[in-house]
Amino acid sequence: MKRSPADIIYSEDEKELAVIAKALSHPVRLQILKLLANQPCCFTGELTGMIPMAQSTISQHLKALLEAGLIQGEINPPRVKYCLNRRNWEKANLLFEFFFNNALTPESNS
Repeated sequence: MKRSPADIIYSEDEKELAVIAKALSHPVRLQILKLLANQPCCFTGELTGMIPMAQSTISQHLKALLEAGLIQGEINPPRVKYCLNRRNWEKANLLFEFFFNNALTPESNS
């Protein structure tokens, strides 16, 4: 008997990895992460100077990265400063590493 998706129980790590993977699924978000990884922090206006897109578009991508916990923001009106969330970045790294090193074990192929 085939199970429906609602019947499948996912681990917390699987759920968290899926959220992170979704946040990483757009090239602009990858560019933003690369830029933030190479400097302590950055303001939204600086990002729009480095990535030729409207500020509203950049803000949407920043929101997805914030929701996934990969970056953090500090509001200093009228500007918002963003930087990597180093703790969550390391956790994401460990989740992906574990997934890629263990996903194709013999018991997962059955």
